[in-house]
Amino acid sequence: MNRIISILFLFLSTISLAQTWSNEVAPIFYNKCAQCHHQGGISSTPLTTYNEVSQMVYAINAYVTDDEMPPWPPNNNYQQYVHNRALSSTDKTTILDWIANGFQEGNSANTPPPPVFNDGAILGAGDLVVKMPTYTSKALAGHDDYACFSIPSGLTSNRVIKSVEIIPGNRQIVHHALIYLDPTGNEVTDSTGGDCSSPALQTTKLIAGYTPGATPMTLPSVAPLKLGIPITTGTDIYFAMHYPAGSFGEQDSTKVIFHFYPNNETGIRQVYAAAIIENWNFTLPPDVITNVSGSYPPGNNGLTNEISVLSVFPHMHLLGKDIKSFAIKPNLDTVKFIDIPHWDFHWQDFYFFKHMPYLPIGTTIKGNGNYDNTTANLENPNNPPITVYPGLNTTDEMFLIYFHYMTHQAGDENYDMEALMTAEVNNLLKDENTNGVSIYPNPSSNEFSINFEGKKGDKYSIIIYDTQGKIVSTIADKLIATNESITSTWDGNTTQGETAKKGLYFVSINLNGTFLSKRIIKN
Repeated sequence: MNRIISILFLFLSTISLAQTWSNEVAPIFYNKCAQCHHQGGISSTPLTTYNEVSQMVYAINAYVTDDEMPPWPPNNNYQQYVHNRALSSTDKTTILDWIANGFQEGNSANTPPPPVFNDGAILGAGDLVVKMPTYTSKALAGHDDYACFSIPSGLTSNRVIKSVEIIPGNRQIVHHALIYLDPTGNEVTDSTGGDCSSPALQTTKLIAGYTPGATPMTLPSVAPLKLGIPITTGTDIYFAMHYPAGSFGEQDSTKVIFHFYPNNETGIRQVYAAAIIENWNFTLPPDVITNVSGSYPPGNNGLTNEISVLSVFPHMHLLGKDIKSFAIKPNLDTVKFIDIPHWDFHWQDFYFFKHMPYLPIGTTIKGNGNYDNTTANLENPNNPPITVYPGLNTTDEMFLIYFHYMTHQAGDENYDMEALMTAEVNNLLKDENTNGVSIYPNPSSNEFSINFEGKKGDKYSIIIYDTQGKIVSTIADKLIATNESITSTWDGNTTQGETAKKGLYFVSINLNGTFLSKRIIKN
């Protein structure tokens, strides 16, 4: 009997100490999964509540175990980037242990307030909006659809871009969008074959990309670092769109919002966007894995100017297996850009460095990739495999590595790019009071008073999130109300005591298991 009691006590103790959704697991899903998996997001499976997640735990267990979700292709041991979506080893262990121990909910009143997502423009109205025509997806089950659209910008004067925001017309079917500038105006729309993935001209430059959960491309725009990308009169905007299998019949009209510097702005450093590494002279025979490489500049002399590198964007198609890019300095030191050990064509992005790598004169930039043209590659569009050559269609192949870069100035490598890439909020409008939550003043540059109604004894938590669902500051954690009117204050700082960047934030409240939210603008 004593042995049975001891075993029962041990079992109950284990259960009581096990992770719960409310206390340990919900913050991980909010931080790493909800950007795509929320109502209105790209995924048809929202994962922001216990009921939603608990119905998917077995699939989640497989995806997390195999490191398939959340999607983050780069090897984090190679280089560090802004907006890292990867699970930490602690996050992964917590989720898997929670599932293994019965995925308990815990006390719902303890659940942190969830992030709030803005499905419209984060940065505001902008200075130029270019919208592609309404398009109906041709993606039947088992087949993705790739379409390209060339749209005139209508610009009548040269400008300098400081921010680009891509707004999907239908977030549930836009898997990714790549946006290019065509200064010649000679690109053409190709939306008939379902396999257009890239522009035809090398003068057409990729400047920004959208994948679910991605942030707008916002360059630092305030001294000491003002960066911009020139756009000339008559430039066309080229959209390369990807619609996933099963979206047949759904419609989309994605738009791009550009924010420009004032015409008289001074002190702007020009950012260049180009495919520095490219190789158009390779053949991929069937039934083998083939290595392809490239380097810049041609020859053995290296760069003739000092360069600061902002971002990297590797690009292959469906046969891609892995890709890596790095640079060799004259002293033979290696500068690491990116290592993607398991290429996934469906998840591509610009990866902005937390700190800009510096490339001195004489540096050589290199890229190396492998292509799997065998039946073992489940993405291979040909069965049996056939010889594949470089080309513009998705069933062809490419070996390109794009970079954002600029002429180096002393101290560039010391900038904290994550802190400097702030959202522009000049055109954002103040919300009306909603959900019984009032915030004053709003906008504000420092302190916000947060007010809502409850009753004595209510349990409440208050969290400030940024637009990507990342926790900025925890204002209240499972406090008990002593009055009917509940008032808290956000001092405009992060949990670490640092001043929060200018931009759009959300206050999210859990009041006895009921969630309230409101937008905050910090200027």
